[in-house]
Amino acid sequence: MSPSSKNKLSEAKLLENQLPEYTPASQNFLGSFSQTLKDIFVDKGVLLMLIIAPIIYGFFYPWPYSTEVVNHVPVGIIDNDNSNLSRTVIRYASASPQLDTQHFINEESAKEAVWSDEIAGYMIIPSGLEQQVLSGKAANVIVLGNGGYFILNKNVQMGFLQAVSTVSAGIEVKKNVAQGAYLPAAANNTQAVPLKIIPLYNQTEGYGAYVVPAVSILILQQTLLMATAMLIGTWYEQRRHATSVRGWLGRIMALSLISFIMGCFYYGWAFELHHYPRGENLRGSLLFLLLFCPTVATLGCVLGLWFRQRERSMQVLIFSSLPVFFISGYPWPASQLPEVLQLVRWLVPTTPAINTSVQLNQMGASVAQVATGFYALAGLWLFYFVLLMLFRWRTQASNITIENKTIL
Repeated sequence: MSPSSKNKLSEAKLLENQLPEYTPASQNFLGSFSQTLKDIFVDKGVLLMLIIAPIIYGFFYPWPYSTEVVNHVPVGIIDNDNSNLSRTVIRYASASPQLDTQHFINEESAKEAVWSDEIAGYMIIPSGLEQQVLSGKAANVIVLGNGGYFILNKNVQMGFLQAVSTVSAGIEVKKNVAQGAYLPAAANNTQAVPLKIIPLYNQTEGYGAYVVPAVSILILQQTLLMATAMLIGTWYEQRRHATSVRGWLGRIMALSLISFIMGCFYYGWAFELHHYPRGENLRGSLLFLLLFCPTVATLGCVLGLWFRQRERSMQVLIFSSLPVFFISGYPWPASQLPEVLQLVRWLVPTTPAINTSVQLNQMGASVAQVATGFYALAGLWLFYFVLLMLFRWRTQASNITIENKTIL
């Protein structure tokens, strides 16, 4: 045997000695399950992404929305009438908790304040308003808001509307009393059909109660994807990724178990801490997590075998969170997306998962009512698992080829 052949043979033996010994226990479900849990808690990066990051997000992400209801929005008032009635309207508007009023001489100065973000809108009281009301003619005030900020614009419109409506109702009551009506009857007749608005699900009508429960599912998905892909990438670099079908199922279940616990943390504690609606259909929500977590973990295994490097998963997946959220159909109507994205978005678990979770946990929908979401997640899990088996076969075949070349 030539010296070069001896060197290649010795290198092959050295490589073989460096590889872990795959015992039957490491190939079965329980052995792979326990080994994966051990690797998770040994790997600081995976532990950070899979457990610590969701907990930190659960504490700090909802903080910017803790106020929930926006009050004391700065607005302007232009009083061109300068009458007792106009001053009454201004007094009621100033007393509204939704508004923080200031006076402007003319509309031009108010517009400049809107453009410079000093105020969110303004009301113009036209000259002759009181005279029109006293003469029984129809009278109007003008309210303009900045449509670029929907929540602020809503407060501007509603705050001024309530102030003007209150003054208008008082004038109507006085007219009816002057015509001989009793005061209680006149007060009741000012509104033929009393209007009482009660929000059905988001009772505070806050932005946090709308967005945080949906984003929480995205957080669970992205942290689980990155942690899983990092772990599989590490195993690939160490040539420990190869295992049997049962072994892969054990790995998936171990990763899913940790993510399931994090999901229960959000459903059972984080939402309660921030006073978000929760637990309307607790059994359905837990059933959803039992399907959602393995689906995402399986996709993470596929991505880990695809990236093949520990750091690459973080580099790629960390920038995908915002696009994935927007194509899910929750913050933006899916029908308004390009046709290509309307199809591609169904390859991501959050597309069916976000709406299914919100409908179960916040709205109290039954499992039958959100069955489409469950079917979509089950189909995605099957699709991801088939891809995983194909990647498994490809990587094992490539490893055999590399070892044969090394020996030769």
